[in-house]
Amino acid sequence: MRTIVITGGTDGMGAALARHFLRAGDHVVVIGRSRAKFDALLTTVAGDDQSAARAEFLAADLSSVTDSRRVVEHLRANHERIDALALAASFIRQRRHITAEGREASWVLFFVSKYLFVTGLAALLRAVERPVIVNTAVPGARADAIDFDDLEMRGGFTFARSNAQQRRANELLGILATNENPDLAYVTWGPARLVRTSFAGEVGTGMKVAAAVLGTLLGQHPDTAVRPIIDIIDAPASGRAAYRGAKKLTLTVSDHDDEDAARLATAVEDELC
Repeated sequence: MRTIVITGGTDGMGAALARHFLRAGDHVVVIGRSRAKFDALLTTVAGDDQSAARAEFLAADLSSVTDSRRVVEHLRANHERIDALALAASFIRQRRHITAEGREASWVLFFVSKYLFVTGLAALLRAVERPVIVNTAVPGARADAIDFDDLEMRGGFTFARSNAQQRRANELLGILATNENPDLAYVTWGPARLVRTSFAGEVGTGMKVAAAVLGTLLGQHPDTAVRPIIDIIDAPASGRAAYRGAKKLTLTVSDHDDEDAARLATAVEDELC
């Protein structure tokens, strides 16, 4: 039985992944903010009497460094291996938001928490023959998208800059992860088109209405959208890769990728001290 860990696993594409792998007979660890949504998820796989026994819920707000570290420590203390890690937590903010910890929420949720999971769970991923991480950070950001001197954008936040920085940082995280474990498959992935989800976040009315209307008219069901992720997890290929839906993309490459990855790790570790 595989162990599949899914952040953001109570809603949208994360919940679709959880449903699939529970039905497939895997042990699924769902990380999310709502126990009620997790309980509702279990009712959708209720035909399998063993599903609930193979499902584990960990409540956490991954825009909190403290919560992210707590979950990582719990997984390390209670599991001997992780076959697949799907990083799918999302909460969109158009404006800079400071958490109770004094950190910029989007940067922590979309990168720092992922950094803590990927580095903190490295030993559990090394315990399996073909480990895989699927990071739903849409690939293709510019190589120079990171402001190493102001990662939390104190000097001027825009949604576009924040989004690009997070995406590029997650590509560099793949360099760190695969350098540490050459057997690891690390995939940055984005859907091929809109997905019908609840669109959790703090955004303007215009974006909410557009997402609701376009998602209804053009969006794919989450169960359909995640089919390429399932295929990647079921047959991982070691090394880094990037996908839009089922289409493999060319990785963003620059002459200083390894240097930037090391610089990013140093900057994040300094922030976390």
